[in-house]
Amino acid sequence: MADQEEEQDNTGDQNHKPQDLPQVLVLKPPPVLSFLTAHAGSIQAILCSGAAPVTDDLLQLLPSVRLVVTASAGTNHIDLEACHRRGISVTNAGNVFSDDGADAAVGLLIDVLRKITASDRYVRQGLWVSEGDYPLGSKLRGKRVGIVGLGGIGLEIAKRLEALGCNVLYTSRKKKTFLSYPFYSDVCQLAAHSDALIICCALTDQTRHMIDKDVFSALGKEGVIVNVGRGAIVDEKEMVRCLVHGEIAGAGLDVFENEPDVPKELFELDNAVLSPHRAVFTPESFMALCELVVGNLEAFFSNKPLLSPVMDL
Repeated sequence: MADQEEEQDNTGDQNHKPQDLPQVLVLKPPPVLSFLTAHAGSIQAILCSGAAPVTDDLLQLLPSVRLVVTASAGTNHIDLEACHRRGISVTNAGNVFSDDGADAAVGLLIDVLRKITASDRYVRQGLWVSEGDYPLGSKLRGKRVGIVGLGGIGLEIAKRLEALGCNVLYTSRKKKTFLSYPFYSDVCQLAAHSDALIICCALTDQTRHMIDKDVFSALGKEGVIVNVGRGAIVDEKEMVRCLVHGEIAGAGLDVFENEPDVPKELFELDNAVLSPHRAVFTPESFMALCELVVGNLEAFFSNKPLLSPVMDL
């Protein structure tokens, strides 16, 4: 009886041969070139993350690819121009990370202003007893907070800040006509009118080192910067110099320019709060991401609309 059941199971497996199923390349660095050579012609979709670039050279090896699914919100690791030229659709994480990213951004801002992490170290080191009371932090309510990039995460940050009594300002690629927040087309002007800047835009050729010396100068000595976007949006060397010399008041940083390498000067600063690129990641967001990735693949292979298209061709 057991032999008959096993034979039936094997027969069932034969009805669904691997070659009959859609071919999806899961791209993790470094790509296995021997695998690409053997299967390049049958791969129709690529699943990648921010750590695995999808370049024009790679796409040349995969003539049948019509979809790139990235498990990140950003697409700076994907050659979008090459995808467009080849008629390849691209999807990303959509708004899966928006809530967690916004929570982390506001948490970093509160931490810097109220000196939570710094005062925690002060207590743990026994300095409360020997040195007395720790310096006071700053109030959040009433602060003018400029958001750089009012996409999914930026909008959620704005909602939270508004509920906490902050005045929200923003810059983005385009003015959001459905919002009443003051809009600045120039990031320096935004900084000049803000007590804090929260960076949550995408990294592109246009935004690389966008937060530079002029922006820090406009933000001023009482200003705070929070970055949950990408490290290279900020001129990191200039930011470190400004923090060390007191030209800005503080920084809450989840991302860095050359991760996982972090400027060692930041380790000694009480006005810098550091996080290892985990702002948007929670068990809940990972589960939602898995569902979205699978949903995009299912939609593609069923000729249905993609769930989170960045570029749908």
